[in-house]
Amino acid sequence: MTVKLRADGARRPGKSRRASLPALIGAVTLAAVTACGGGGGGGGGSAGAQGGFRQAPQSDGPLTVWVDSTRLAAAQLYQKQHPAVKMNIVTYDGDANGSNYLQTKVSLFNRTRKGWPDVVFSSQNNEASWAVPAGFTAPLNKGLIPQSTLDGWAHGANDPCTVNGTIYCLRNDLSQTVLWYNAGLMRKWGYKVPATWEDYRTLGEKVATEHPGYIVGSAGDAFTPEIYMWASKCGANQITGPKAVRVDTTSANCTRMASLLDSLIKNHTMSLSSVFSSDFDKNEAGRILMLPGPSWFGGALFQGTFKTPAGQVAVAPMPQWSGDPAPSVGNVGGGTWLLSAHSAHLKAGTDFLTWVTTANDYQGKVAPGYPANTAAAKAWLANQASSHYYAGDITGPLQAAAGQVWSGWGYGQFSQEAIWAATVTTGVTAGKTIVSLLPAWQNAIANYARSDGYKVGR
Repeated sequence: MTVKLRADGARRPGKSRRASLPALIGAVTLAAVTACGGGGGGGGGSAGAQGGFRQAPQSDGPLTVWVDSTRLAAAQLYQKQHPAVKMNIVTYDGDANGSNYLQTKVSLFNRTRKGWPDVVFSSQNNEASWAVPAGFTAPLNKGLIPQSTLDGWAHGANDPCTVNGTIYCLRNDLSQTVLWYNAGLMRKWGYKVPATWEDYRTLGEKVATEHPGYIVGSAGDAFTPEIYMWASKCGANQITGPKAVRVDTTSANCTRMASLLDSLIKNHTMSLSSVFSSDFDKNEAGRILMLPGPSWFGGALFQGTFKTPAGQVAVAPMPQWSGDPAPSVGNVGGGTWLLSAHSAHLKAGTDFLTWVTTANDYQGKVAPGYPANTAAAKAWLANQASSHYYAGDITGPLQAAAGQVWSGWGYGQFSQEAIWAATVTTGVTAGKTIVSLLPAWQNAIANYARSDGYKVGR
C-alpha cells in the first residue's frame, strides 16, 4: 500500500550539506543514548536493552517506510522483489530544502508515544543533529548491521550519521559537484572546457557576446550556495562544536565567488530560474553550454526532466581557483536512511535498509545519483557507461570529485538552503548583487543558528 503525506510549505526536492558530524553532536551522545533507552517502547512496552538501545517488542506487522517521490521507486522495487514483506509505503516531502517536516512529526509521535515510521529517507544530511538526541534513530553498528557491510561505504560517506563512533543512519548517495557541459557545442564553437574559475568566468563573458541566450550555470535554486560557495571554500557554515558555528561570509573565498556569479548574472549567462521550474525547462534547458552541479544532475535533469538527446552531455572536473593547491567541490544532497529506534520490525527494517543502500538492482540500475556504497557506485558507473548516453566517460571526474568535497561546510540543525532562499534569492530577484547581500546572509545564518541554540562566532 502506498499513501502520500502532504507537508505544508513543502518545496521541490532539495538537497543538503556535507562534512563531519562527530564534532557537531558528540557532546550530546549521552543524552541521545538516554533518550533512546527511555523511549524505545513505541507505545507497547520494551523488550529490554539490546544493540545499544532499548528495543520495542517485535511483531509481524507491516513495515512502514517513508520516502520522497524520487525514492518511491526504490520502495516499490523492494516490495516487488520481496512480496512476503508487508509494507506501508508513505510519500512525503523528504524534508526538501529543510522543511523540518520529519522532525515536527517525530516530536508529535514522541509526545503521543505512537506513529513512528520504521524507516525514513531524508534528503537532508543533518537529520542526526536532532534525531539522535530525540531518541528517534537506532544505532546501526551495535548489532543490527554487520561491520563488514558498513565497511562498504565510501570513505567519510557516513560521517554525517556518526556520533562518537556510533552510526545512526546510512548515506544514500554522494552528491559531489562536477561541471556538466554540452560537448557538441563546445567543439562546434571552438571552446575549451574551463579548468579554473577564472577561465569559467571568461568563457561566460564570451558566450554572452558570441552566443547570447545560452547559459553557463544556474543560480536560481535554494541549493546554489552548495554548488558555488561551498566549492569556493566559503566559511559560511563551519560547525566547531556540538552547538557552535563559525560564520564568515565576507572573506575573500566568499566574495570571489559572489563576484563571479554577479558578473554572469549581469550578462545573462547565469540563469536565475530554478532548474526544476517549467520556465527553465521551456526557455533554458535546451540552451545549456555548461551547468555546474551534483552527480544526480545527469540522470534526474538531463535524462529525466530535460530529455536531452544522447551524445550531448559530458562531465568535467569542477573548476578550481588558480593557485589553490587543494581541489575542492561542493555537495548538493545525498540524503540518508534512518531506522527508527521505536520500530517493532527491526529485522525487516534492517533488511530493507541494507537492500536499498547496496542493491545493484536499485542503486546500480535505477538510482539517479552516485551511490555512497562503493560496490554499488561501481555498478552505477558501469551502467552509465553501458547506456551510451554521455559524450565520453564520466567515471574519472565523478570518482575524483567524490574525494574532493570541502570538509569546512558543516551540518548544523538549521537549513542553509532556507536561509539562502529567504535572504539572497529574494534580494537578487529584486535586483541586488550577491556581493552586497553577503553581510545580510551572514546575519541571517547567525540568527537562525542562535534560534536553534548555537553559539555563533567568526
